[in-house]
Amino acid sequence: MKKNKNMLITGSSQGIGLSIAEVLCSCGHNVFITGRDEKKLEKIAEKIPVKAFFAIDLIEEKGAETLFNKVVEKAGSIDVLINNAGEYVYNKIEKTSSEEINNLIKLNVEAPFKLTKLAVPLMKQSAWGRIINIGSISGAVGEGNASLYSMTKSALIGFSKALALELAENKITVNTINPGWVDTELADNDNLKEEFSQNEIIEMIPQRRFVHPSEVANLCKYLISEEAKGITGQSINLCAGLSLG
Repeated sequence: MKKNKNMLITGSSQGIGLSIAEVLCSCGHNVFITGRDEKKLEKIAEKIPVKAFFAIDLIEEKGAETLFNKVVEKAGSIDVLINNAGEYVYNKIEKTSSEEINNLIKLNVEAPFKLTKLAVPLMKQSAWGRIINIGSISGAVGEGNASLYSMTKSALIGFSKALALELAENKITVNTINPGWVDTELADNDNLKEEFSQNEIIEMIPQRRFVHPSEVANLCKYLISEEAKGITGQSINLCAGLSLG
């Protein structure tokens, strides 16, 4: 089994995805990053030794296929797929727009499914693979006024469980990480800020703190390792106790 693996991380121009890229690059892996903002990706590539970056909008038709083909053209294979790209909508159900529904389903659900569908045959050829879906505590326990977001992230949990069973004999593991409140740009939501102050949010969290993106990144690092080969089909809540109520 090769030491330095080819890893694709979606939504890696900021926040959790960027932190995952930094940690995995530091381990010497061949890391490919992607996002919508080419200038952001260029700046990241100047700071950390990524193998390549691709500015692609996964909401667009054939976005997942285009990204996959570009990575395989450069790397030849994908050993690790981390489906991190996603959007957050905080809104009452009756105020949720058709555009928000379409975009979140395409980005949070369809894109991970399509990329995984494309990557799995390569992993089967290698008889080794790791798929990590970055979900949300909102998908694990629900979040009021974020029913659309919770629905899409809950879908990743079911997807990971079913796929883990399907691929168990191929030495491919599939898991979901469900972060709680993370100190990233995703939490900077205008509708949410109108309802809660940062201090009020922290008061809801048993550990009285936000999760740091590096915590998610280091959990990914562990799940990718051989030491974690027996962990598959799991939904791991990394939420500073938020799921406990």
